[in-house]
Amino acid sequence: MIIGLTGRIASGKSMLADYLKNKGFSYITISMVVREEAAKRGIEITRKNLQDLGNEVRQKEGGGAWTKRIIAVIKGKNYVVDGIRNPGEIAELRKLNDFVLISVDAPADVRCARVLERAKPSDPITREGFLEMDKRDFGEKNPMGQQVGKCMRLADFNLVNDGTIKEFEEKISELSSALLNEK
Repeated sequence: MIIGLTGRIASGKSMLADYLKNKGFSYITISMVVREEAAKRGIEITRKNLQDLGNEVRQKEGGGAWTKRIIAVIKGKNYVVDGIRNPGEIAELRKLNDFVLISVDAPADVRCARVLERAKPSDPITREGFLEMDKRDFGEKNPMGQQVGKCMRLADFNLVNDGTIKEFEEKISELSSALLNEK
């Protein structure tokens, strides 16, 4: 089974991915593939540079360009594919048997607090910076760019992380049980 993850920044996708890794799924992100390409080209690793490179490759090779590269690696195994941000990526993954797309979301204030607290080098350091980053990632204008909003609407399942960690873990467990036919 291939489980794709999409959703807003700092919504809880990594927590869901960790849960699935503990269930035996291998893990790959689209950003890992984009980072590899950036390194080959000598491009500095920043969120904006990675988004720009992602958009550039999609413009040249089509919306599913990054997932085509991933599909070559993941055949025959259970995988979590994290960081899906363009409908073309979903279209490529839907060609596989046993593909399921899960969307994860959380309220903006909660996500902003998480981003400011985790303080990754590529994260903004102000609320205004977060809102700008979130808007670009969610984007709807560039068909070959970041379109998380459209991806979320294409999801088979939607998780909303709007409570405690324990409550979100329970939602994850329930969905996982249904998907993996666990009792």
